[in-house]
Amino acid sequence: MVKAIESSQLKPGKKIIMAKYQHFEELPVWQEAKRLYNAVLDLLEEPGVPLSPGFRNQLDRAALSVSNNIAEGFERATTNELQAFIAIARGSSGEVRSMMAVVQDRPKLKPALRQLQQIRAIAESCARQLTGWSGSIEKLPFEGRRHLPEKERAARAITQKAKDFRLNFLRSLKPNHPLYNSSEARAARGEAEE
Repeated sequence: MVKAIESSQLKPGKKIIMAKYQHFEELPVWQEAKRLYNAVLDLLEEPGVPLSPGFRNQLDRAALSVSNNIAEGFERATTNELQAFIAIARGSSGEVRSMMAVVQDRPKLKPALRQLQQIRAIAESCARQLTGWSGSIEKLPFEGRRHLPEKERAARAITQKAKDFRLNFLRSLKPNHPLYNSSEARAARGEAEE
């Protein structure tokens, strides 16, 4: 669902359209991280893939860390917390890519080379999406709580409706109305000050 950010949350003169997700499972980057973890599981469950127990354990934990940190950040209340968990998820994605790069030239892993390359590509995709998400958050024209309490959201909505009503009222004034030439009505119609 695409939704405009409430104008009461924006700095004056700014309007932004961005996707609004209700659940972390809807996030494209979380879905890609899920795909990453399942690709890692497929590799680790493959019989005869010569990886040490320590490597297997670390790869499993790093891959799962990507989706888990996306989820945890999404569920946090502030943009700073979200940014911190995005950074951790991005770091875990880099760890998975590094692990794939470290072992890809091993002769005994030649039969699994396609899987290693696929895992690396999915991890790169996660990192790119996380970098983009983080950048878009940094550009938001507001900071602080990401999820306004219902009472505050309702109060802001009422205030905005009142402002919108007044603006529409001023725009629709007939020329013979006493407020028609007021500076507020002229501004509402987009006319320059005299």
